Amino acid sequence: MKNRLMADFKAAMKEKDEIRKNTITMVRAAIKQIEIDTKTELSDDEILPIISKQVKMRKDALADFERGGRTDLMEVYKQEIEVLNEYLPKQLTPEEIESLVAEAANEIGVTSGMENMGKLMGASMSKCKGLADGSDVKDAVMKFLKK
Repeated sequence: MKNRLMADFKAAMKEKDEIRKNTITMVRAAIKQIEIDTKTELSDDEILPIISKQVKMRKDALADFERGGRTDLMEVYKQEIEVLNEYLPKQLTPEEIESLVAEAANEIGVTSGMENMGKLMGASMSKCKGLADGSDVKDAVMKFLKK
């Protein structure tokens, strides 16, 4: 993964693609910081959550920019999210998430009731780990429990 990031960084520099170059630089810096902090070399499996976190940070900022009317920054962040998503496994569709939530509920014996939110979230997140955003899973769990 780090080799791919470096190769894509070099390509972005040659193509003068500032958004791609800056986005990859931020991801590489985050990876490097964690490697320095933990004094270990990160594997590809350990890098994916870092990239996911970068996507989540940008999605959270999008809502703030929308409230503030900063459409210029919104567009840049949307492009950065697209770049980051290239490095993540294909994300599940809302229908696929709902299917996994129903499967998890069946396995742990939950049919409804908001008091089961924590149990079902835990079981669902383990099935969707790295394949879906937590807020999307939460929405699917809430939808399932309200049936």
